[in-house]
Amino acid sequence: MPTSSFLPFAFFEGKIIPAELAKINIMTNALQYGNAVFGGIRGYKSRNGKNFNIFRIEDHYRRLLNSLKIINQKIPFNLENLVDVTVELARKNKPRTDFYIRPLAYAADYELSPDMSKVSFDMAIYMIPLGEYLPVSTGLKLIISNWMRINDNIIPARGKIAGGYVNSSLAKGDASRMGMDDALMLTIDGHIAEGTAANFFMVRDSTLITSPKYNDVLEGVTRRTILQLAGDLGISSVERMIDRTESYIADEAFLTGTGAQLAWIAEIDSRKIGSGRIGPITKKIQRLFFSIIRGNESKYSSWLTKI
Repeated sequence: MPTSSFLPFAFFEGKIIPAELAKINIMTNALQYGNAVFGGIRGYKSRNGKNFNIFRIEDHYRRLLNSLKIINQKIPFNLENLVDVTVELARKNKPRTDFYIRPLAYAADYELSPDMSKVSFDMAIYMIPLGEYLPVSTGLKLIISNWMRINDNIIPARGKIAGGYVNSSLAKGDASRMGMDDALMLTIDGHIAEGTAANFFMVRDSTLITSPKYNDVLEGVTRRTILQLAGDLGISSVERMIDRTESYIADEAFLTGTGAQLAWIAEIDSRKIGSGRIGPITKKIQRLFFSIIRGNESKYSSWLTKI
């Protein structure tokens, strides 16, 4: 990664150091086997331009700690430690634009075996400037991937487990080579799970629909946010299974995630979704979401950590 693409400081081996010095040995167990869990946290410049808002930092770190619990590992940091060091790191980096925080808990030992009972985990955090990961103002074009979503009894998708994202990489790479923005992935039993790195929502008959948490999806922080905002806006929502062909006849559809934010979908498998333009429900939720992260909605101020 070029030096210019990340912010100058990172948290590594218990200290904040220059990011270019935060390096691991090629023998590190996590590099060999993907024995790691990670997170993604966004920081947004306030509309007043005077400070930045880190969005739902505690919820992100709760999920990271739960991901570690799933793989039966621990790190020498609790929730409060992780929040404090991340805020300290963000302040030291003095960002000028919206940014992305990547925490990574990884098997740091030089253990040849994939046996995770023989390794200990350490924590690293770095930051990069980040605007749109997926376009949010122009409609996405998606395909249904031929790669099936990993099953909970294979690699649990509800946690951000590093090795499991090879599954996403295969689907995303194929979609990109076909000129598409992303792919939707089906479960082993043929229902839509989610995008390669984002949760999937659709609207039918004025009801917001998303795949349930038990359908091999990430327990997304943004997903939970969108469901709450829908309720606050008086929009009915339901979590249920979604057939592949049902997505073709949706009135509206969009992807959500820390990277994706809320990006609306124009086409799936060359089928136009609704009118082919952003729908009214999607627009209403998107407008509120972007107002919240910029610090304009006092009702949701508890979601923001100011730096």
